[in-house]
Amino acid sequence: MSKKAVCIISGGMDSALSAKIAQQEGFDIIALHFNYGQITQIKELESFRKISDYLEVVKRYEIDLDFFKQIGASALIDSSLEVPTGGIEDGVPITYVPFRNGIFISIATAIAEKHGAKAIYIGVVEEDSSGYPDCRDEYISSMQKAINLGTKDETNLEIKMPLVHMKKEQIVQKSLDLGVPLQYTWSCYQNEDKACGVCDSCRLRLKGFAKAKQKDLIDYKD
Repeated sequence: MSKKAVCIISGGMDSALSAKIAQQEGFDIIALHFNYGQITQIKELESFRKISDYLEVVKRYEIDLDFFKQIGASALIDSSLEVPTGGIEDGVPITYVPFRNGIFISIATAIAEKHGAKAIYIGVVEEDSSGYPDCRDEYISSMQKAINLGTKDETNLEIKMPLVHMKKEQIVQKSLDLGVPLQYTWSCYQNEDKACGVCDSCRLRLKGFAKAKQKDLIDYKD
């Protein structure tokens, strides 16, 4: 029997590369995507489907988490807050969604246990990111201990985060080396037609392509 891994795929280039690495490491992928009321929900879902098609994933989950809109507290889901466009600032930005990755991992754990998967892949990046606390290596490692305490003994899941200590230019280059179709991925926090080019996520993406001396093939407004 093939070994299985649940891959959390947002539609961005980090999670796309993480899923490709899972495939390279011999896992049969179960693709998992969340719609949580984010501004670019339609575009991210479209990207998830294209990436899953590229990876030839058969088993997919698209899960709606509408309660995030009730919680709010993030510019990604609360229309009363503005997505910053003035550059990446120190500290935790207003685009941080409270405990999002913890909730995502918890749901991924339930799916993994159902299917007898042995790993969860998540494309968190700590070294070169917006500074979200739920993207830290130490935190994800702690979650692994917690989920294994709360599941059957034979479940014994490993949370794999292959990009956590990579720079964005390394992620771009590794993606191209493995043939990940970055033109299908989406990083913008603001737009669904042409990327804004000025939000934190666009800035990090563009910096990565520039430092890798590669061309980003998605359309930008600015």
